[in-house]
Amino acid sequence: MTALPAAPSIDAVRDVIRRLQALAPGAYRVVSCYLKLEPRDKTRGKYLIKMKNRVREALLALERQGLERAARDGVAADLERVRRYFEEPARLPAARGIALFGCGAVGLFEVVPLPHVHRSRLRVEATPLVRELIALEQEFGAILVAACDRTGARFFEVTAFDVAELPSLTAGATRPGKFHGERQAMRGGVLAGGYGEHNYHMRIREEKHRHYANIADHIYQIHTHRPLAGLVVAGIGVDAAAIVPHLHNYLHDLLLGVVKLNPKKASPAEVREAALFLRDQRERAWEQTHAAAMRDALGSGWAVNGIEPTVKALTRGQVRTLLADGPNDDPRIDEAVEEALHQRAQVDVLYDDRARRGVDGLAALLRFRR
Repeated sequence: MTALPAAPSIDAVRDVIRRLQALAPGAYRVVSCYLKLEPRDKTRGKYLIKMKNRVREALLALERQGLERAARDGVAADLERVRRYFEEPARLPAARGIALFGCGAVGLFEVVPLPHVHRSRLRVEATPLVRELIALEQEFGAILVAACDRTGARFFEVTAFDVAELPSLTAGATRPGKFHGERQAMRGGVLAGGYGEHNYHMRIREEKHRHYANIADHIYQIHTHRPLAGLVVAGIGVDAAAIVPHLHNYLHDLLLGVVKLNPKKASPAEVREAALFLRDQRERAWEQTHAAAMRDALGSGWAVNGIEPTVKALTRGQVRTLLADGPNDDPRIDEAVEEALHQRAQVDVLYDDRARRGVDGLAALLRFRR
């Protein structure tokens, strides 16, 4: 078994994808599993209950596929191995999703932690389902995390499968500590404030603003050389958001939020978790907006609801946003997700808990009216 770490390098994931794509169809079958591991899914072992149900349904489906006895026994053994894997919580990565591929006939058992999963599903096919794995890197993009204080700034690039620290910035000379004037002014026979204290603090303020402006300019230069999909600002106390007013207008739209992290002590793992949390919040708000737009568009010709009309629109290339309803285990839903990820035209695939009331398995917002 190959189990990649919670934040595997992109090269390691690409190696897994190459091995999976190299599998040619044969007498064997491959088990492909994508599973959400968000906090609500781990509560009281909900993910395990769902996985056991999917394994049981897959075993029942084997009887209807007309496979040879050896192939059926091989798939049954692979499904049992998948079930045992998920029964041990210690094996699960500290990630929001996981992809697992197994086939004992070719010695395959690959586990890849994922930042998110479109839809939990388990399929048994002639070849592994890797389209979501391939699309995830491009879809996720790169998030820049800038952890800064008045003395310097650290930068981290968070991608779908990795986190890397970039070169840092150091502030110019600053005046630490409190003001200690060599002499004090006399006002009405009483010692007044230290002479020059106002100018001292104004110089400190000017140095801080110059420092934050340099950080903002550095972020803009990074974005110019490699476009960012998101930006996270981190720091301590009120200084955490001090850089925000200095950001370029283009960067304000990319800002996912501000988090409290110690710039000098924050580890790459902590930075990655904070970035994923803010990205998850942004995605949820976006999904809810699209779900509401879908409900408004029904009846106007700009949306379809139901598995059959949605699949039909998808094959015609009409779909721009695909919404999948989780509880429905119709295999056509999984096939539609795979098809959406495969199409050259960008199709957003969404799963929103709040959309269940209005989605009959599948629904879609269209590129043009019916």
